[in-house]
Amino acid sequence: MYGNSKDDVLKALAAARWRVAGALTVAMLVTYLGFILLVAFNRPLMGQQLVPGLSIGIVLGAVTILVAWVLTGLYILWANRKYDHILDELRR
Repeated sequence: MYGNSKDDVLKALAAARWRVAGALTVAMLVTYLGFILLVAFNRPLMGQQLVPGLSIGIVLGAVTILVAWVLTGLYILWANRKYDHILDELRR
């Protein structure tokens, strides 16, 4: 399969999972903390109206939620294509 023992492959897979999860976590933290810092320190920008009833703050809040969904989807795609596939091979 990979020329390594199952233990080596499993350790490499676990390390890959931590790298992917870490990268996605950092991306979400940057997005969320960026939004919170804008709310805290640049209220005039966040309160600026794009159209009546829709401010930049509301749009960026929605984008923050969408980023969380996208990052979750990326993890699911990675897990389905790589992680689960390798685990299935190891179980055989």
